[in-house]
Amino acid sequence: MYRFLLSRQWVTLTLVALLLVPTMIALGIWQMNRYEERSARNQLVTNALAADPVPVEELAAPGHAVTRPERYRTVTATGRFDTDAEVVVRRRTNADEEIGFHVLTPFVLDDGKVLLVNRGWIPSDGPSQTEFPKVPAPPAGETTITGRLMPDETTEASGIKELEGLPDRQIMLINSEREAERLNADVLGGYVAQTAPEPGNGLPQRLGDPGKENAALNYAYAIQWWLFAAAVPVGWFVLARREARESAQKADGGPDTGSPDAPRPESATV
Repeated sequence: MYRFLLSRQWVTLTLVALLLVPTMIALGIWQMNRYEERSARNQLVTNALAADPVPVEELAAPGHAVTRPERYRTVTATGRFDTDAEVVVRRRTNADEEIGFHVLTPFVLDDGKVLLVNRGWIPSDGPSQTEFPKVPAPPAGETTITGRLMPDETTEASGIKELEGLPDRQIMLINSEREAERLNADVLGGYVAQTAPEPGNGLPQRLGDPGKENAALNYAYAIQWWLFAAAVPVGWFVLARREARESAQKADGGPDTGSPDAPRPESATV
């Protein structure tokens, strides 16, 4: 009754099913791992944004790499902006996906150390990409700023390539070690994305809060893959039962036209 399972068609179908089940289970596990990673990141962002502001030097120091729990923490700093050493970061977009620059201004603390401050986004409206754009001035004199602590940017994390031979005072990535060499100063690791005080004329545009990833989508995909994995053997069993039933019906119900006792039609009379 089940000899058809040894046919080439059913052997192939069975092998495909045996391959699909573990593959779908593995994909479900991968999606669940992505769900856990994204959920952890979302919780990290929530905790960081909800934490009370602290002086930046409690979390950052020269040569210190900003850790994952320190990322997005709100920090404060008191000092003055050094606009003479200001640079812009190329090929950055705002909330409307317009291409422009981020303004990176050294902020000299009261103890002489330097904090890199990303003051926000400005449009790329100059005559060419090679000329330094017109940058709104920050507050003059001693001021206190607030912002989110961020780690140094890397090509691996951002996907942005570090290019050589850029125009004067333009960079691709924010890196505290490189800026320390350029400024010949003690630069705190990482940088701060400024959130306050607000600029008087709306520029530079402050960077938005870090977005939360859609972890629930990965959870749904994981469940979906596991349901597919469960459906494969069920579908195989249903198909096999149907094939066996059809084979049995053909064996039991088919007319035997070759039997000598089979009735013959009467001859037609003329």
